Parts: sequence; structure tokens; C-alpha cells
Amino acid sequence: MIRLKSAQDIAILREGGAILARTLHTVREAVVPGVRAAFLDSIAEEAILQAGGKPAFKGYEGFPATLCVSINDAVVHGIPGEQVLQEGDIVGIDCGVTYKGLITDAAMTVPVGKVKKDAQKLIRVAEEALQEAIAFAAPGKMTGDLGALIQRYVEKRGFGIVRALVGHGVGYAVHEEPKVPNYGVVGSGTILEPGLVIAIEPMITAGGYEVKTHKDGWTIVTADGSLAAHAEHTVVITETGCEILTQI
Repeated sequence: MIRLKSAQDIAILREGGAILARTLHTVREAVVPGVRAAFLDSIAEEAILQAGGKPAFKGYEGFPATLCVSINDAVVHGIPGEQVLQEGDIVGIDCGVTYKGLITDAAMTVPVGKVKKDAQKLIRVAEEALQEAIAFAAPGKMTGDLGALIQRYVEKRGFGIVRALVGHGVGYAVHEEPKVPNYGVVGSGTILEPGLVIAIEPMITAGGYEVKTHKDGWTIVTADGSLAAHAEHTVVITETGCEILTQI
């Protein structure tokens, strides 16, 4: 069931989204060669708690951390532990915040030191695809329209678009209806209407779109070992377009 958000809900989500944006900015600044993934997780949790929020991911279906840290071929859901980031790596940082009972969700992929040009392009295209979808989202459009736009943008630039994982509604829970695929057919899916809050999150690869689950039971990696990038914002559909609630 799709549950639209009230004006009061959206005001709270805007506050929680600001906490999340500041948290991700803090984590991004800490991404340097030699840092441990667990340290990034600790500073994310501290930033959220100090701002009056709660980590939305920690304990969700058993996930053990505040922050998902997904390195190189990891697409999403990487568990932060003793992994040490190396010069040339790319790392996805994905986080959720619960504030006054409502949840926002956002992610970005960050280079570790100096990275190769193809990795830079992968990160850039994921971000651009997200921004293209956000600029397009408006009442009357369909989730399939967003998916088709993202797929076309990404594949035209030579990258794969993950199909096994999708964006989603968010707010009252970490994952709500509707599903928001990053591929699809124009005119299909769920109609966008004012008050709908969704997480749009292109997940792209430098190779094929197939993925598999790591032996840790959580981390989703590319099946062919290619690099992956992830970009995400929580947005609300407005009367005239959409508003980013997690603007970094």
C-alpha cells in the first residue's frame, strides 16, 4: 500500500534529511587512503545521534551497522568492518536517519585518493543519472518513466544498470511501496503524485548488470567483479515537480 505523506510529515522528513546530508558530508570528508570502514561507520553514528536522530539501518532486518560501506565491486549493503581503504578504491556510503519517527535514505560513491579515469566516469554517471531522474520527476509521471530515463542515460554511456535492486518508497519505514526501478518501460509502474516520498537510487556497473550476494549474507557485489557506483536521494513529489529532502 502506498501512503502519501502529509505536510507535517514532509517538514519532519526535511529536518531528518538535513541531518542525513550533513552526516554523509562528514563521512565523505573522512574517506582517505588508510581509513578503516568501521571508523566511517562510527563517525556516521556519532553525527546522527548528536543531531538528535537515530540510525535507521542499524538493526534493520539484522543489519549490524549505521552505514553501508560498499567498496569497489560491492554495489550496496557492504558491512563496515576492518577493511582498509586503499588509494584508487571507490566506496559507496549509504545511510538512513530516523528523525521524529520518520526515515530518510541517501547515498553517494566517493573516490579514495586519486582514482582512474574510468572510475571517475562511473561515479559521475551515477550522480548524473540521479539528477536527470530528479529533474524529470513530477506529478503524472510514472515510475517506469524514471526507470527508462535512468537506463537510457547510463547504458548510452557504456555502463550496466543493476536490475535486481531498485529504489523504493520511504518515510514511515525504510522500504515502502512503490518500487522505483532504474530500468523499465515508459508508461509503466506507479503514477507519481504530490506527497509521494521515494528514494531514487541508480546502481550502475562498469560491466554487466548481474549481481550476487557475498558470503557475509549482506554485501551485494557485481557478478563479473566490475566496479559499481551508487547514488541516492530521498525526494518528495510536489505540485510542480519534486524536492530533494537529503540535499548534500
